[in-house]
Amino acid sequence: MHAPELVEVRRSRKRVRTVSAWREGERTVIAIPAQFSRAQEKEWVNRMVTRLAAQEQRRRPSDRQLADRAAELSARYLAGRAVPTSVRWSSNQGKRWGSCTPSDGTIRISDRVRGMPRWVLDYVLLHELTHLLHAGHTPQFWAALDAYPRTERARGFLEGHAYRGDGADDADPDDAADVDGVGDESTDAPDA
Repeated sequence: MHAPELVEVRRSRKRVRTVSAWREGERTVIAIPAQFSRAQEKEWVNRMVTRLAAQEQRRRPSDRQLADRAAELSARYLAGRAVPTSVRWSSNQGKRWGSCTPSDGTIRISDRVRGMPRWVLDYVLLHELTHLLHAGHTPQFWAALDAYPRTERARGFLEGHAYRGDGADDADPDDAADVDGVGDESTDAPDA
């Protein structure tokens, strides 16, 4: 829960029944109808701060939750064959969304993926899990990954995100959609 000084309530005469909440930096903004009483304001601020925190927790899982999700995805889409030794968030991925070291079974997911829709995180996890079964981006790799129904949508999302973040002049659509930045080469390198 956030300290009261970090919550800003904005009353609007245009709002009649809706309440919304969002983050602006470290501040939580709650927009409520102007006619709400102080009691209604307090009730809705508590409700929306709690709802926002729960939403963020789903979007920003811990390392343990990330590993648990990877296990669920492996079981569902890869028949449980991809079993990493560790799955964790990483702040030093550069432009990569994730990386896998098949020789030791470790998977690292870029902190930049935190806060993205869950289906995008699931794709990045599955991409790296699939590297435990198929080094490189071979036809067998893509065939295995195609079991995930949102593969193309997630690749498009990541490409658009990379394009927006890197600028039109620097963005390479092939790199943006390639989760681990390896292209069609092997993933045997420790940080690949």
